[in-house]
Amino acid sequence: MQAAPVRATAIPSFTDALRAVESLLMSGGQRTARRNAWTSVLEDRRRAKDRSEAQRVLEQAATRS
Repeated sequence: MQAAPVRATAIPSFTDALRAVESLLMSGGQRTARRNAWTSVLEDRRRAKDRSEAQRVLEQAATRS
């Protein structure tokens, strides 16, 4: 009698588990809106960082003159 083959399955990461729960609880449109909102937050943070860097450079240039 032969033993049944053992199949290795990857244990999902915490992020994978959260995404699975999210997909069960939210419709596709809600997921898309949530991801778009997060993308906007990240873009706003990047722009704010760029603005403060530009301000720092301008202030340094003003003090050198």
